[in-house]
Amino acid sequence: METSAGADGTRPRQAAPGNEPGRPVEWALRAAEPADVEAIAELRATVMRPDLERLGRFDEHRVRQRLRDSFSALHTLVIVAGGAFAGSVTVRPTEDGRWLEHFYLVPGLQGRGLGSAVLRVLLERIDADGVLVRLIVLQGSAARRLYERHGFTVEAQDPIDVHMVRRPRPYPRTTSAPVTASGSRRPVSG
Repeated sequence: METSAGADGTRPRQAAPGNEPGRPVEWALRAAEPADVEAIAELRATVMRPDLERLGRFDEHRVRQRLRDSFSALHTLVIVAGGAFAGSVTVRPTEDGRWLEHFYLVPGLQGRGLGSAVLRVLLERIDADGVLVRLIVLQGSAARRLYERHGFTVEAQDPIDVHMVRRPRPYPRTTSAPVTASGSRRPVSG
C-alpha cells in the first residue's frame, strides 16, 4: 500500500522535523517488496540491540533471522523519509483484528514525531475497519510510551515482553485511501 500522488506513486507528508531544526521531513509509505527484507532485518538488529542486550537476549544471527522468517511483503510497508529508507511496519490481519509488528525507524529519525505520524495513519485505517489491534513491545522499551500515547493498554506481560491492545475508536479522517504504485487500491491489512 502506498499513499498516492507523486511521480514515484507516493504522496509526501510532512510530520517530523528533518535534519535541520524546525524543518519537517517529507515521508511516505510504500508497499514492501521481497528485496526489502535484508534492509529491514539489518534495521531491526540496529534498533532492537540496546533493549535486547539490556534484557540479556541479543543474538547477532537470531535478531535478523526472526525477521526473515516472519517477513511478509504483502503486509509490510516501507517508510520513506526525505527520499530514503527510514523504516518499516507490518500490519497482519487476525481473526479479531490486526497485529502491528516490525515497526522500526532509523535511529536518526526516532523521537522526532515520524513514528507518531505513521502510527496515526495506520490506526485511522484500522479504526475504519472497527477492529482492535495488538502488538508486543520489549520490557523497558521507549516505544511503549509511543503506543500508550496512541491508546494502547497492557493486556499481559512477562519479564521480556509487554502485550498491548488498542480498541477501535473514531479517528478524524485525514488521509486518502491507500493506493499502490500501479494505482490499484490495497488496504493496510492486506
